[in-house]
Amino acid sequence: MKIKNFLTIVFIIIGLYFIFTFRDHNFKRAIDACIAGSQKLEKPMTIKEAKKFCEDKIMGEK
Repeated sequence: MKIKNFLTIVFIIIGLYFIFTFRDHNFKRAIDACIAGSQKLEKPMTIKEAKKFCEDKIMGEK
């Protein structure tokens, strides 16, 4: 019984580690995709402007 509880706690900790690790990765990919999309607008932005705009929009949706 004790080993089962221990293994459950270990799997929960490992799962949380992966969730927090890949959340940052997905955020960076979303920013990159937004920047690439912003370059196709009629009035393209500079990369710094696009990054700021995308970060504000993506963080605003959460």
